[in-house]
Amino acid sequence: MSVEPGEYGAVGDAADMGGERSGDAPLPPAGMGAQVKELLRRSWLVRIGLFLVAVAVLLAIVGPYLARFPLEEATPNANLPPSTTYWFGTDPNGFDVFSRVLAAPRIDVAIALVATAIAFFIGSAIGLLTGYYRGWPGEFVMRIADLIQSFPLYVLAIIIVVLTGRNFQNIVLVIALLNIPIYVRLVRSQVLSLRERTFVEAGKAAGTTDLNIAVRHVLPNGLSPALAQVPITIGFAILITAGLSFIGAGVRPPTPEWGVMVASGAESIIIGEWWISFFPGVAISLTVFGFAVVGEALRAVFLREV
Repeated sequence: MSVEPGEYGAVGDAADMGGERSGDAPLPPAGMGAQVKELLRRSWLVRIGLFLVAVAVLLAIVGPYLARFPLEEATPNANLPPSTTYWFGTDPNGFDVFSRVLAAPRIDVAIALVATAIAFFIGSAIGLLTGYYRGWPGEFVMRIADLIQSFPLYVLAIIIVVLTGRNFQNIVLVIALLNIPIYVRLVRSQVLSLRERTFVEAGKAAGTTDLNIAVRHVLPNGLSPALAQVPITIGFAILITAGLSFIGAGVRPPTPEWGVMVASGAESIIIGEWWISFFPGVAISLTVFGFAVVGEALRAVFLREV
């Protein structure tokens, strides 16, 4: 891949990703792998973020197998507080909260990963085409993106889910649709700048087709902001999934899912039964926090890449 010297460029100093970097010299202009290692060495916050992401992904794979009690078979003991038998207590239906907290990433993380992948690939492709081939089609696409983003998030999501049905596939498509405009804008803004660079003119002079230049040279140089956005979108998608389930427009109970679990204990908090919503709520917060930190770390690395 032909890359013009300084193509990525240092936009500015990477943001401080934890106390250990305060006052330190900026990351050296090395390869991306070296920058990642340096960031991990300097920042305890990034290490925590990666650990939380790794735990969430691991639980998405093996979580249901770690359950101490059947996930969709209620015990005879409902609304019990945390104890040596039920580590996180039980909910109003008699389900073991600990077992279901461990199993929930199978749904939440899976939906977030698939939806983000769809949004990334479709949004990047649209952003590349509308940025490289300027004209009214691109402006029309951007107005559609404006329209999607102008709707209140959960109102639009609820409308689509109600019209299409509450199942895994439809929730994935809804979340992907909500995030596609983000990637369209990120990639398009980069492509609009890159298409004016001299390496594009050189490619045209050499007889390379526009599509070849756009896909093989412009797109790889313009993906950095979109790639840094991916972990943040995953965390955002987990929040949307849990939010839809909380208001009854997402995953159907008794499927173990964090939003469903928070909703099942919301009314019980006022009578002191805090554990039903607390533990899945903490799981959501830690997971989203982990992905957000990793996203900020990637942003720091990509903005320093030379």
